[in-house]
Amino acid sequence: MAKQIRLNAFDMNCVVHQSPGLWRHPRDRSRDYKSLRPWIELAQTLERGLFDGLFLADVLGVYDVFGDTADAALIHATQVPVNDPLLLVPAMAAATENLGFGVTVTLSYEPPFPFARRMSTLDHLTDGRIGWNIVTGYLNSAAKGLGETGQRGHDDRYAVAEDYMQVVYKLWEGSWENDAVRADPASGVFTDPTRVHRIRHDGPHYKLDAIHLCEPSPQRTPVLYQAGTSPAGRGFAGRHAECVFMSGPSKQVVAPRVAAIRKAAVEAGRAASDILVFTLMTVIVAETDEAAEALMADYCRYADPVGALTLMSGWTGVDFSRLDPDQVVEHVDNEAGRSALENITRADPNRRWTVREVAEHVCIGGIGPLIVGSPRTVADALEAWIDDTDVDGFNLAFAVRPETFEAVVDLLVPELQKRGRYKQAYAPGPLREKLFGRPRLAETHPAREVARFRA
Repeated sequence: MAKQIRLNAFDMNCVVHQSPGLWRHPRDRSRDYKSLRPWIELAQTLERGLFDGLFLADVLGVYDVFGDTADAALIHATQVPVNDPLLLVPAMAAATENLGFGVTVTLSYEPPFPFARRMSTLDHLTDGRIGWNIVTGYLNSAAKGLGETGQRGHDDRYAVAEDYMQVVYKLWEGSWENDAVRADPASGVFTDPTRVHRIRHDGPHYKLDAIHLCEPSPQRTPVLYQAGTSPAGRGFAGRHAECVFMSGPSKQVVAPRVAAIRKAAVEAGRAASDILVFTLMTVIVAETDEAAEALMADYCRYADPVGALTLMSGWTGVDFSRLDPDQVVEHVDNEAGRSALENITRADPNRRWTVREVAEHVCIGGIGPLIVGSPRTVADALEAWIDDTDVDGFNLAFAVRPETFEAVVDLLVPELQKRGRYKQAYAPGPLREKLFGRPRLAETHPAREVARFRA
């Protein structure tokens, strides 16, 4: 039986996410990011299209690598101004019943004790529809904003993350027994203290002596997303992730990364199917191929190459302002994100990217592929991606918000359903049960090693 295609929407609580310049398009509503109503309407649109979730990116810092200043990021609104993504979720959850919400939180700058409470609170308020995209950060500006001189080394950040995960696992899975809350008016006992356990952790980076402040939420541990396909990132994903978000400009780049992630899961004692892999994709779909191409041409009139290179500089740590537009981009090792630079320097030996080509590619949808066409054309392409790379689905970026997502829901989803490649209804239960058929983490997941209790 052919694998069903899963879809997440990829967005950010800002003006420019992955398509620099498109905020100027007359139909774009990205400038309304400060208001709740557009977010609620977007969530309702996505639920109508049976999307698994809304995946919300975030950065704690400004893209100041381009020209060694924040000026370009501010002028072109490249992910600044940017608001907190978590505060959007309760409003969107109240307006929907099934849509999941994956929120990006950089653990490097979040003490694990209050963070664990924040995620448990969101899991309660969404009836178990919350996921956490685990990131370690890649911007020096974020580290400096937190009072540090700069970020830790790339692989060191993952070592810190390992210790961090042990802390939050113990809080979520090991502090409160399932029946700790009695809420018994007759006896006057709300919580049985014998069923709540103090967590003590003495690790290389974190120390803790506390009980978790929240009673068990529907999922206990939120669905665990991870974005990063460097060697350190793959190892971390193999041990911890339930969903992996990756990016790559072609199937030739993405397929080996998918295989490497699944191999890492098996090496960690898990099943290859324990991880769902989503790759970045942008879809421009219209009633006909000709209409879609015309729509794409319209969007390109607003594309912003400088904004694109500002983003790419932040993602890679390479100052693209210093490079000639026709210069071939070469690989350099630094402490920023590794995968974005490898996408254009190492991943495909048959492709050499110039600075100009990078800017043109990133202008619509970021570093991921772009598919333009009728519902039939786009569905053919997505099916080929699923079959040729073994990804499970796509994190769909947008060109114009909410127009891009509305077209996917109204045109593409029915075509995929007609082919039997997309669900006809949501599965019951919390987000993890919808994705994996179980409400709690798999028994092979390392968090279960610290869990005192079983559902």
